[in-house]
Amino acid sequence: MGGVVKRAYKYRFYPAPEQAALLNRTFGCVRLVYNRALEARTRAWAVERRRTTYVQSSAWLTEWKRSDDLAFLNEVSSVPLQQTLRHLQAGFAAFWDKRARYPRFKSKRKSRASAEYTRSAFRWRDGQLTLAKMNTPLNIVWSRPLPEGAEPSTVTVSRDAAGRWFVSILIEDQTVKPLPPVTAEVGVDAGITSLLTLSRPVPGVSDEQGKVANPRYGQADRRKLAKAQRNLARKQEGSNNRAKARLKVARIHTRIADRRRDHLHQLTTRLVRETQTVAIEDLSVRNMLRNRRLARVISDAAWSEFRNMLEYKATWYGREVIPIDRWYPSSKTCSACGRINTTLALNDRVWTCPGCGVEHDRDINAAKNILAAGLAER
Repeated sequence: MGGVVKRAYKYRFYPAPEQAALLNRTFGCVRLVYNRALEARTRAWAVERRRTTYVQSSAWLTEWKRSDDLAFLNEVSSVPLQQTLRHLQAGFAAFWDKRARYPRFKSKRKSRASAEYTRSAFRWRDGQLTLAKMNTPLNIVWSRPLPEGAEPSTVTVSRDAAGRWFVSILIEDQTVKPLPPVTAEVGVDAGITSLLTLSRPVPGVSDEQGKVANPRYGQADRRKLAKAQRNLARKQEGSNNRAKARLKVARIHTRIADRRRDHLHQLTTRLVRETQTVAIEDLSVRNMLRNRRLARVISDAAWSEFRNMLEYKATWYGREVIPIDRWYPSSKTCSACGRINTTLALNDRVWTCPGCGVEHDRDINAAKNILAAGLAER
């Protein structure tokens, strides 16, 4: 653990008009190639029951470029087009292994606008990044320096719904070192009233009871977002005023997402620094979102994003994350005697064990059981 890891550094940049035009064309071509390849592969299976591969889809791309209708594909770098075919192949591999659902078509309005460049499609010289088909380097705001001597292996350019441009630079970082071992072990129970409840208080993470407050960034800006969305609904389709109103809605969404992500980064970093082992529930957030009454608050809590951050940071710094079975009755089991209280209702936040008489805070008791179950699965 530790040592050399692949790490992405994300920066905001401000493209010149000609750069923005080229990148927008690239995004469109990437989306078109992905959708055409997905359609062709789906048709090949539906008609001939034949699986196609990346090599065959790459040959299709060559044919598309030679056609008069798709000759404009030659105006952008070929590397992002090949990379999107590789991503499609990875999507099919995940589907065949039953790790993901069938690949879906990319939408112009809903899908992420991005393009990936490998080493042959960009120039990195004297701290300046120049992409293929461009004559000038990107105007990047270096909010933090890259590690000394770092050589980018992959560059991903993206534009979010609010019109902001970002470049993500992937490097092999040799500066990540495992943290000194500590003895602290903690169980984590995800919730809504409290974002997290820990089996024991952790300095700089939780309060004295072991609870982490839920900031609910989505709820804080809900009125502002609803007003902006109503304003958008009143605008005429295709008008400039509608475009401005859509941008305002997007900026509110990005503000919520940025604040939530920043909070989760700080939370997971502190948790990894202060504890050696973290036990968590293996929640199926996708299924839980089917509950219409709780879908909004569950999405606002971002439990999946919390887990992803926690796991990769633990890998970097020599810590351990143990997921336990999602069906384990952590809330109904007494952490003192092990008896399961089958009559416990969802609104019982404090309960007394009928076996040993110990009074429990529902969430703290669940966190203690999660830790015990995680340590037992080692």
